[in-house]
Amino acid sequence: MPLEAFVETAADIRDWNALGLAALYLGVAAAARDWLVGFLHERVPAALGKPLATLPRFQSAVGEIEAALVSAGVLVRAQAADYDAGLPVDAGIGKLVATRAAIGAVEQAVALVGNNALNRRNPLERHLRDVLCARIHTPQDDTILAAAGQAALNRSQHTKEHTS
Repeated sequence: MPLEAFVETAADIRDWNALGLAALYLGVAAAARDWLVGFLHERVPAALGKPLATLPRFQSAVGEIEAALVSAGVLVRAQAADYDAGLPVDAGIGKLVATRAAIGAVEQAVALVGNNALNRRNPLERHLRDVLCARIHTPQDDTILAAAGQAALNRSQHTKEHTS
């Protein structure tokens, strides 16, 4: 089916693209999280005698990653549902929040693993390179933030004119 069967306007294409990119990069981050979880269960330092996954430091860090990905996923799914229902969405904000969460999650996973995460044979290295591409996909953060700021300032001005 042609794209026109699903979208009608340039704004529809823009929103559809932004939500798709948000979902894509959350998937990359979820893959990185899953690899990290497996690594933390399998890695048993000789001096510790038990998996890294048993340490509160790693449990908390994985919790941070999980919280970021879950909350961003909730936003993107809600925006996608609103879009499907024909309601207005600010998909750019959804992309911004989701991709920042995804990048932060993968960067935190890399930091937890250390230098080995940057080895080309390590899946985290590829996940990091992949997720960083979110920064160059349109709409880019500076454009999203400028539009959001302009809209907020315009709303504020419009509200002020009606209350004065």
